[in-house]
Amino acid sequence: MLDLILVSLGVLLAFTVAGVMAYLYVQDVTQEKHTVLRNFPLIGHLRYVFERLGEYFRQYLFLGDREEMPFDRATRSWVYRMAKNEGGIIGFGSTYRIHETGALIFVNAPFPVLEEEQRPVPATAIGEGYCRTPFVGRSLINISAMSFGAISKPAVRALSRGAASAGCWLDTGEGGLSPYHLEGGCDIIFQIGTAKYGVRDADGQLSDERLRELAAHETVRAFEIKLSQGAKPGKGGVLPGNKVTPEIAKIRGIAEGRDSLSPNRHPDIASIDELLDRIEHIRTVTGKPVGVKTAIGGKRFMNELTAGVSRRGLQAAPDFLTIDGGEGGSGAAPQALADHMALSIDEALPLVTDALIASGLKERIRVIASGQLVTPARVAWALAAGADYVNSARGFMFALGCIQSLRCHTNTCPTGVATHDPRLQRGLVVQDKAERVASYCKNMNQEIAMIAHSCGLRTARELRREHVRIVQASGQSIALDVLFPYPAMNPER
Repeated sequence: MLDLILVSLGVLLAFTVAGVMAYLYVQDVTQEKHTVLRNFPLIGHLRYVFERLGEYFRQYLFLGDREEMPFDRATRSWVYRMAKNEGGIIGFGSTYRIHETGALIFVNAPFPVLEEEQRPVPATAIGEGYCRTPFVGRSLINISAMSFGAISKPAVRALSRGAASAGCWLDTGEGGLSPYHLEGGCDIIFQIGTAKYGVRDADGQLSDERLRELAAHETVRAFEIKLSQGAKPGKGGVLPGNKVTPEIAKIRGIAEGRDSLSPNRHPDIASIDELLDRIEHIRTVTGKPVGVKTAIGGKRFMNELTAGVSRRGLQAAPDFLTIDGGEGGSGAAPQALADHMALSIDEALPLVTDALIASGLKERIRVIASGQLVTPARVAWALAAGADYVNSARGFMFALGCIQSLRCHTNTCPTGVATHDPRLQRGLVVQDKAERVASYCKNMNQEIAMIAHSCGLRTARELRREHVRIVQASGQSIALDVLFPYPAMNPER
């Protein structure tokens, strides 16, 4: 009897499989959308399966430790070790390609700084003398803008707690201030995007009342007007509708389940003078530092900004500039912009700091660098190039457990970092990941200091362009201060 049942089930299964295959065959040869399936019914599906799985095969089976994009496996593994407090020690030798064009080499001192000669990083105030409540950053490396919406609730909670423990700040991104940003008690920079989420009135205009409410939070230390970011300059923020939950819709003041598309610029800011007007207004209303975040495409923006400040006076200047490179990341961006728009941070940062030095504004306007700066060497380079602080988003995402699955925009992030699916969020344990965020930040600061000490400097703030060399196409290196000479100050400014 059992044998008869098994045979019957086998026959039924065979007929079912045959029926499904026959259905797919007819469907493939009659559809007009996919050429491969029309010409090669059934087996053509293998092409799409392998195409879908290809990036995962390449990531784990075929690409070397220094080949993957946008971050190679060696870099990600280093961040994971820092986040887990497993140390940055390696054996036998480095796999870093020291002869490749663009490779970073630091100029080691014959007599490095002894431990007893080392000094803590001096405090650098933002907005001092120009607002009622200036802000002093405590960490060289900080958490860059990632909106609640682009990343998940447990991710924001872990970042907030970790930032408080490590003493770094957390940028809200343009999605508004959520209770989860405030949960850890960390320093917060509130970003004002082009849609003004979280600070707009019923008509979508900037609300002074909302600004005052936000500024009343002691931990909201500064405000940042976002003009553009490296991943999508010229395009406003994009949050796909499948990530707009009821809670996110309420915080942003938008419709649930619909794509959240920000304007490609602030409708009320169409010139440098209007930008400076807005900076002064927000600073007056909030009493806190106000800065600008932007990607750089050339010299025009900085020339017009410094000329405007020179004409109007130092009180009109932004208290800080956050410069994002064209290699910056985003939860969702058009590939045409992500691939081809804006200068890389390697070119943009020296350009910005040179403009500030030449105009005598370098001490007035603090510079924050951003754009794939996730290792101590890259941060040390940024400090040498003229940055006062560095922001990182994806470095801290790796600390949260991100595996670079490239699914940020699909709401299917397998590690719970960039999804609002409760089943996937379950994998992100807030307390554990908060500790990893803090460890990554603390270890970054320590290793940045280690590089400075090896250069013969007491603190990382003493790094200058002459301490860094960049390998050229010839295979030989050139000092950064030769590649980007310090400018002379313009006496007319």
